Amino acid sequence: MTKNEPGGLAGKARDIAGEVAHEAKKAVTDAAPLIPGTPGSGTPTVDEPTEPHDPLPPKPAQHGPVPHSPTGAPSKDGELAAAQQGAHLTTATGVPLRDTDHSLKAGPRGPVLLQDHHLREKIMHFDHERIPERVVHARGAAAHGVFTSNGAASELTRAAFLAKGATTPVFTRFSTVLGSRGSADTVRDTRGFAVKFYTTEGNFDLVGNNIPVFFIQDAIKFPDVIHAGKPHPDLEIPQAQSAHDTFWDFVSLHTEGQHHAIWNMSDRGIPRSYRMMEGFGVHTFRLVNAAGETTLVKFHWKPRLGVHSLTWEEAQLAAGVDPDFHRRDLADAIEAGAHPEWDLAVQVFPDTPDQMFEGIDLLDSTKLVPEELAPVQVIGTMTLNANPGNYFAETEQVAFHAGHFVPGIDATDDPLFQGRLFSYLDTQLTRLGGPNFDQIPINRPHAPVNDMLRDGFHQDAVHTGIAPYRPNSLDGGCPFLAGEDMSAFIDVPQPVEASTKVREAPATYDDHFSQARLFWLSLTPVEQAHVAQSYTFELGKCYEQAIKERQLLALANIDPDLCATVAAGLGLPAPEPTIPLTDEVPSPALSQVGGTWPADGRLVGIVVPDGVDDLGDVRAARDAIFAAGMVPLVIASTGGMLTDEAGDPVPVQRTFLTVRSIELDTILLAGAPAPAPDADPAVDAKGGAPTVGVLDPRVALLVSEAYRHGKALGGWGDALSVLEASGLPAAPEGVYLGDDAADVVAHVIELLGSHRVWERFPA
Repeated sequence: MTKNEPGGLAGKARDIAGEVAHEAKKAVTDAAPLIPGTPGSGTPTVDEPTEPHDPLPPKPAQHGPVPHSPTGAPSKDGELAAAQQGAHLTTATGVPLRDTDHSLKAGPRGPVLLQDHHLREKIMHFDHERIPERVVHARGAAAHGVFTSNGAASELTRAAFLAKGATTPVFTRFSTVLGSRGSADTVRDTRGFAVKFYTTEGNFDLVGNNIPVFFIQDAIKFPDVIHAGKPHPDLEIPQAQSAHDTFWDFVSLHTEGQHHAIWNMSDRGIPRSYRMMEGFGVHTFRLVNAAGETTLVKFHWKPRLGVHSLTWEEAQLAAGVDPDFHRRDLADAIEAGAHPEWDLAVQVFPDTPDQMFEGIDLLDSTKLVPEELAPVQVIGTMTLNANPGNYFAETEQVAFHAGHFVPGIDATDDPLFQGRLFSYLDTQLTRLGGPNFDQIPINRPHAPVNDMLRDGFHQDAVHTGIAPYRPNSLDGGCPFLAGEDMSAFIDVPQPVEASTKVREAPATYDDHFSQARLFWLSLTPVEQAHVAQSYTFELGKCYEQAIKERQLLALANIDPDLCATVAAGLGLPAPEPTIPLTDEVPSPALSQVGGTWPADGRLVGIVVPDGVDDLGDVRAARDAIFAAGMVPLVIASTGGMLTDEAGDPVPVQRTFLTVRSIELDTILLAGAPAPAPDADPAVDAKGGAPTVGVLDPRVALLVSEAYRHGKALGGWGDALSVLEASGLPAAPEGVYLGDDAADVVAHVIELLGSHRVWERFPA
C-alpha cells in the first residue's frame, strides 16, 4: 500500500481532515440562523458555577489543527486530545490544586515562602507567554478551510493536490505588513495572504500579498524598505502607516517602489474585508507536469464576493471604533455560516530561455502581466469554514515558508523570491525557539515524515532506530530514497548561462514608471480621485520639503494630472516629467468599480423605533435577510428584546449608543426613532443638533455617515422623515423606500451588488 492509496496514512489523514471540516460546517449550517459574536459555546449564569464538569467544547464554527503526530501520522485521538482535560485545576504535571488565589506564606500576613512551587510555575509560565512577534505581518487573523481542485492545472503540474477532484485541508492567515500585533486592522498598508496546503505529498505554502507587485526587485533591499516603512526608531512613531518621512524618502530614491506605492495609495490599501480581498503569489513560479514539461505561472486568489474597499473616512473611524474590524468580520462571517470563498487561478506563460512575456520581465517582482494579455484561468476553489480554537497555538505559531514546495511546483530565479527562500527558515528559529517548528500542531504535515533530523529545542517526536543517516545497514537501510514513481521532489534541471559573478540587475529592471502609469490609467475617475487624495495626505504628513518635491518628480513621470493635483494640495509647484510618458492600454481588470457581486455575508442594520405595536415588518425583513445569506443586526434605543402581541420577541444586537455605520453594509429604517432618554444633544451634536425633538441624533449620524460613504439605504413607515431630518437630498441616489419590508430588502440587495452607490462620488 502506498502513501497515496485511500487506505494509506495520507488517505486516513484526508478522511480525518474531511470529517472535521464537514462536521464544523454541518454544525453551523444545520443550526438556526445565527447572529455571530457569542464569546463561548456555553450560556453563562449570573451566579458563579460550582458544580464540576469537563471543559466546554469549542463553538460550532471553531476547530483546531487536524490531529497528527509530530511525524505526520494521522492520530486516532479526537481533536480535543491536546486541549484541557478533566474538571479540576491542576499543575502543568497534572497535580490537582485546591487554591490558586493565595501564595504560600508564613502566616496570613507573613512573607511569601520560596518553596511555593505553584506560584513559581504559574508566574514563570506567565512571564514567558509571549514570543517575539513577526518582524513584518505581525498582526494577523486566520481560519481553517478546504481547497478543491477542478483539475484544470493537471496538465501543467504533477502536484497531487491540483488533480481533478482532489480536496486538501488549508489554513489561511491574513495580515498587515507594517504594524505591530497591537495595531489597528484598517490602516493603509499591504496585506499578507498566506495559505498552507496540507497536501498528501507534504505541505505547500503559497505566501503572497493582496497586491500583485512588490516594492523592491531584490531581497537584499528588504531590510531597507521595512526599516523605512516601520515607525521611526527614535520615538517609535507613527505606528502601522507609511505617512512619514522615512518611507517616502526610500521610495522616492528607489523608484522601483513606485508601482507598489500607487497600489497602496489606491483603495487596495484599505480593504473592506479580508473576505473581499484579492491575493497574489507575486513571483513567477515554475510548474512541472508528469512528462517533465515546464510552464511559468503567476498565482491569483479571486474572492467570490468581489474586490471591495473602505473609504478613507471609514478606515479612520474603524481604527478608533473597532481596531479589530477585519479579524472580527472574518470570524463573524464564518460563525454566521457565510463561509468566504476564493478561486485559485493562474496566468500561464511559456518557459522560454529569456523568461519574458510580451516584453515584460517575468522575474521582476515590481511588474505584473495584465489579464488582457494573459487570461486568468481558475484551477480550484478555497472555502474557509472554521475559526481557530486558539489564537496563539494556531494563528500566532503557524510558520509559513516560501520554500515549502511539493513535487510539480518550483521557484524561478527572481532575486526577491530567492532571498525569501532563505529568510523564512531563518526567522522561525528565533520566533519559535529552534529548528523543530514544523512539529507544532498547526504546522504538522498530513503526510508521513522520515527526515533524519534529530534533537534540538522543542523536539516532540520520539525517534526510534540508531542510524539517522544514509546509507545505513543498522536500521535496515531505512529511510530509502524515493524515485520519480513515488512523487519524489525533483529540482527542475534548468540550464544556467555562463556568466560572471556580479552585483547588478538586468536592463529590463530599469523601467520603474510604465506599469505605475498603466495602473493609474486603468482606474475610474472616482478611484483616481482617491489615489490623489491618498498621496496628498501621506506626503502632507512628511516634514521634509525635499522628500515631497522628490516624490512629486516621481509622480510627474507617472501622470502629470496626478502630479498637479497632489502638488496643489501640498502647496508646491508641479514639476515636469523627466522621462517620456508611455502610451499604456488600460487594463479594466485593475479597477474595482463596475461589476456586480453576491451579497453573501453582508451586515444589514435594521433601525427600530421604540413603541412599535407590530413587529411583523421587522420579522419579515430579518427572514428575507437570512434567506439571502446575509446577517441582520437589529438596532434599538436599548438592548434586550422587542416585543409585540403578534409573535416571538425580536432580540436587539446593537443600540444607538453602540452602533456605528462602519460595521454595516446597509441600513434599513423601520420608522423614525425619537431621541432616546440617553441622547445628549450637547455630546451628540455632531449627529445633527437641529433634529433634537424629532430624531435621535445618533440615528441621524448613522444615516448621514452611511449615505456619505456610498452605502445603500432602505426603509418603510416613517423612514422618509429620517432621511429628511438627517439632511439628505430630496431624491437621494441608492435609497429605496416601500411599504413591504421583504420588497425593500430585495431592492437593497440589488443595490449591494455594486458594493457602493458610486453615483454619490462625483470625481
